[in-house]
Amino acid sequence: MKKKSFNASVLPKMRAFAGKLISRRDLVLVGFSGGADSVSLLHFLNYLAREKHFRLAAVHVNHGLRGQDALADEKFCAAFCQKYDIEFFSVKANVKKWLKEKITSPEQAARKARYEVFCKVARKWGATKLALAHHADDQAETILLNMLRGTKAKGLCGIPVRRPLCAGVEVIRPLMCISRRETEEYLKNNRLTHQTDQTNFEDVFTRNWVRSTLLPLLETKQPQIRAHLTLLAADLTRLLDNRKK
Repeated sequence: MKKKSFNASVLPKMRAFAGKLISRRDLVLVGFSGGADSVSLLHFLNYLAREKHFRLAAVHVNHGLRGQDALADEKFCAAFCQKYDIEFFSVKANVKKWLKEKITSPEQAARKARYEVFCKVARKWGATKLALAHHADDQAETILLNMLRGTKAKGLCGIPVRRPLCAGVEVIRPLMCISRRETEEYLKNNRLTHQTDQTNFEDVFTRNWVRSTLLPLLETKQPQIRAHLTLLAADLTRLLDNRKK
């Protein structure tokens, strides 16, 4: 029997999930770093936009922390959007401003600066949605990270699939229904290249250690640990949402 292709098995799942997050005539701004996950997201949404009739644009944030590597990422993103005729914005973030606000780590400061850019560009372009490329593995990592740091029930909900960004703009995460392996397969089957941020492999950052060491160790005892953690987050989110009603 011929093995099913990746696209045949996963695209219906991706389309169904994204269909709950994006409506006809939405203006969807995609956070586009040039990494594997964001390339998969932007390519997929560009395909979906023609089917569901929503507008699409991409925003790339240069944090100014990685020198020539950051410039190479920006150049790659611009070329990708030009190839697929996607409106493209590139903005340099003011990370130093947030470091002065007593935010302890460059990673936290970069996140604050990045979301500040997202909000400004979304308002300028008139976006109704900001799509980010977090997937199910990111969810599992986040839950474990929150547990290690100490958390209440909200922390066990992990990354929300949707939440407000700023007035009139909602953050959505259309890839939360698939795993990192599936995003890599999407890239392979669509012959897509991407940029690699080498800091993602440095175990000095706790999240990287969770990804490279802790999760694989837990999988030796429970191979379905990633799926179990994402289901926990979804169930707990529903429970807490129901209590608010």
